[in-house]
Amino acid sequence: MNAWLVSALVLVAALVPLGIVAGTRPFADGVVALQAAGSDTVLILLLLAEGLHRQPFVDLSLVLAVLAFVGALVIAGYLEYEHR
Repeated sequence: MNAWLVSALVLVAALVPLGIVAGTRPFADGVVALQAAGSDTVLILLLLAEGLHRQPFVDLSLVLAVLAFVGALVIAGYLEYEHR
């Protein structure tokens, strides 16, 4: 096990508190936690790609980063619509 995989494991452990916040807090706080979890997951995939020497994980992390950004815009639009 190399340093890349150890770092990925630490970030996987950091997903647990984000999941708890997303499930127990109000909607807006949960959205913030999910966005942080998305960024965390992108970093995990990049660390796994480097640690395992697997190029598809890099591609997957780039797609996830773009989709997380688009999802944040959609949720922001939904929150704006709900508060009218």
